[in-house]
Amino acid sequence: MRPTRAGTRRRLPGSPFNTPEIPPPPLEQFAVQDLVSHDKYGLGRVIHVEQNSTVLVDFGAETYRIVPPYAKLTKL
Repeated sequence: MRPTRAGTRRRLPGSPFNTPEIPPPPLEQFAVQDLVSHDKYGLGRVIHVEQNSTVLVDFGAETYRIVPPYAKLTKL
């Protein structure tokens, strides 16, 4: 029996574990005056969009700067 090295594993073409890598979803683009919903802060309105896609959102009582990726921010 020949010893196998860890870096040279066989890959069988019909294996269910050989799935292609799924690319991450594209960043959602926001514009000023967009209505948004945040899991923690609730409903808000975008008041400023910075060059690096960071958005400033007014949630009524407070204003927060949300940095991409926007895991909890969705456009309505």
